[in-house]
Amino acid sequence: MDKVLIIKLGYTETLDNSLSLTTSLGDVLRTTFVLNFFKDCDVSWLVDEKATPLLEDNPYINRILAYNSQVLEGLKKEKFDIIVNFEKLPEVYRVVNSLDCNKCFGFGFRNGSNSNSSGGKRLIELSQNVDKRRANKDCWQKVLSESLDIEWKGENYVLGYKPRLKVTHDIGFNWQTSAKWKNKPWPLHCWKELERLLNGKYSLSWQQGLDSLYEYIDWISSCRLIITGDSLGLHLSLALQKRVIALFGPTSHTEINFYNCGTFVLPESPYDCIPCLKPVCDKEYPCMEYIFPERIKEKIEDEFKNNKPASAL
Repeated sequence: MDKVLIIKLGYTETLDNSLSLTTSLGDVLRTTFVLNFFKDCDVSWLVDEKATPLLEDNPYINRILAYNSQVLEGLKKEKFDIIVNFEKLPEVYRVVNSLDCNKCFGFGFRNGSNSNSSGGKRLIELSQNVDKRRANKDCWQKVLSESLDIEWKGENYVLGYKPRLKVTHDIGFNWQTSAKWKNKPWPLHCWKELERLLNGKYSLSWQQGLDSLYEYIDWISSCRLIITGDSLGLHLSLALQKRVIALFGPTSHTEINFYNCGTFVLPESPYDCIPCLKPVCDKEYPCMEYIFPERIKEKIEDEFKNNKPASAL
């Protein structure tokens, strides 16, 4: 049985070149699809402590290691068959290059990594070149799989936590997004206008569980259809096989595979910079202002007419 170490803390988004110590929970969750490639392995996952609820009770993870100096020192005493590093922090680079392993994939390895393979080169290229990332049409899963020299065949996220709540709402408004991206949120006045347009036709719930990942997952599970920006809520909804309508502006919708669970809406804006892949907008009116509530109302009605959003798993 191969011994595998996956490093995805959430500090750096895999296809973004900026560094941050704000944990990107969505990036951690969306990386879990790679666990499908290591089902028969002894897998350890190094992650920021804030993201551990997203990995707990995962059937394909043997050890969840919260990132700290003591854990890092302990790893130096181990030998791994495979190390997968999707973090771009210099401190992580120093650690991975001090570890004993046979095969290395991802970022920061001085010797013996897959960075010379076509998939490895492309991963690094997309993470460093915004223009090439804007032009990219492949979903995130395909890019990461090819960096592991594996063909992606539709493998989904793997969420261990099982929601406690059954469906009680037709629609969930997942209106808040991470503070890292100031221009991702759909403006609050648009959400309120959408609520007015729906006029009580559907049972509606505004985002809950803001202080607890478990409660947040439970809330998503309680909704038949989730309206969301490009955020953790989108990835949780897909992991739970919820119907989703996702609103995109500054980020790339082509990087998301919806697993036949929903659709996306883009701004009807006069700008040619979409997706800019920038966390802050310099326009007087950000592109998300050009997603009009009337369009979302039409999408919602189409969902309930043609797709019949299902109950919770």
